[in-house]
Amino acid sequence: MERIIATYIIETPYDIEQAAAVLAGEQSSGTFVSVPGETNELKTRFAARVEHIEPLETYNSPSLPGEILNGQTYKQAKITVSWSIENFQYNIPGLVSTLQGNLYELRQFTGLKLDDFILPDSFKAHFKGPRFGMSGTKALANVGQERPMIGTIIKPSVGLTPEYTANLVKTLAESGIDFIKDDELLMSSGNSPFKTRVTQIMRVINNFADKTGKKIMYAFNITGDIETMKTNYETIVNAGGTCAMVSINSVGWAGVKHICDFGALSIHGHRNGWGMLNRHPLLGINFPAYNKIWRLAGVDQMHVNGIKNKFWESDDAVVRSIKSCHTPFLNNEAVLPVVSSGQWGGQAFETYQRTKTTNLLYMAGGGIMAHPSGPSGGVRAITQAWQGAVAGQTLEETAKSNKEFNESVLKFGNKS
Repeated sequence: MERIIATYIIETPYDIEQAAAVLAGEQSSGTFVSVPGETNELKTRFAARVEHIEPLETYNSPSLPGEILNGQTYKQAKITVSWSIENFQYNIPGLVSTLQGNLYELRQFTGLKLDDFILPDSFKAHFKGPRFGMSGTKALANVGQERPMIGTIIKPSVGLTPEYTANLVKTLAESGIDFIKDDELLMSSGNSPFKTRVTQIMRVINNFADKTGKKIMYAFNITGDIETMKTNYETIVNAGGTCAMVSINSVGWAGVKHICDFGALSIHGHRNGWGMLNRHPLLGINFPAYNKIWRLAGVDQMHVNGIKNKFWESDDAVVRSIKSCHTPFLNNEAVLPVVSSGQWGGQAFETYQRTKTTNLLYMAGGGIMAHPSGPSGGVRAITQAWQGAVAGQTLEETAKSNKEFNESVLKFGNKS
C-alpha cells in the first residue's frame, strides 16, 4: 500500500524514539491508552510508522512551554514518519489534519515543525495542480524566460479611489510594468467598491493592450466567502482580466481550490499570516510543505519574501522557498515565486547570484512608488538592476551607467 512520508524537526525532554512513537500513534490509530478494537491487524494496516530518526543538538532549556522533567536536557531531532494512503485517501484537509493536527499539543514536545512531505504518484490522477504555474503566468503577462516579471503593489494600501488607482495604473503601464496588485488589505472598501475598481482599471489595461499589444497583469483581491469570491472572479473575467489574488490562509484550502478550479485566471497566492505559522524555528510549518499544500489546491503564484526583506525571515529561508517553488511536484513543473517585502533594485544582484534564475515575479511597492523620479523611474530602475545582475555587473557598475538605478541607490541604498 502506498504511503505518505513527512519530515519533522522536533524537540523533547523524553527519549527521542519514545516521543516519535507517541506522535505516530496520536496521529493515526492510537491514543494515550490501549483501547478495545486496536488489534495488531488494525495497527499493521493503519498505524503511522516512524521511518527514520536523525539526532540533532541538545539544549538545557525548552524552546516552547511543555513538560519539564527534572534533570533532563531537551533533545532535538529530525524524524520521518509515514502513513498509509488508506487513512485519508485523497482528502487534503484530512491530510493536513493528520500532518498538522493535535501533534502540536502533545506534552512530549517542546518544539515541533513540519518541514516537508512526499506524496505517492497516484495523487497525479486526483489533483490537476496549478492551471498556469510559472511558465503560463509569465506568458499571460507577455514576459519571456530571459527576465523576471517586474511588479508593484498599489500604495497606500487602502483609501485610494478607483479613479486615482486607474490613473496610477496608466502611469505604471506606460513605464513598462508587467504586474500590479491590490494590497491584501484592500478587498471592497467604502470608497473603492470591487466592481467599480475592476471596471476602471481594466479599461486602462485593455486600452493599453490595444495600443501596444502588451496586457498588464493586475491581481485583483477577491478574498471573501465562497459566493463573494465567485462573483468577484466572474467580474474580473468579464472585464478581460488575467489574475485574481486570494489571501490563502484566510480563505482556507477548500475555498482556494474551489476558486482555482474555475481555471480562467492565474491565482496569486498571498500568504499574509505566514509569520504566525513559521516564525518560531520550532513551531509550525516550513515553506516546502506549505508550498505543496497550496500547489495541490492549484495556486499559480506564491509569496516567498525577498533577500534583505523588511520582515524577520532569513535570506537562506527565502532562497529555499524560491527553489521549492521551482521544484517539480506531481503534475506541475513549477509555480511562480513572488519576491517582495521591502525590495528595490539593489537586492536583484544577490537574488540572482544565489538563485541563478529570472523565473520570478520581482515586486517592489515603495521601491517603485517612492522613487525620486516617480513610479516611472522606479520601474526603469528595477529593470536596469536586473539587466545588470543578469549581465554579471556589480551594483556599483550598474549604478554608474543607469540614471534611475543610481537614484535608487542614493535613496534606498542605506536600507539594504
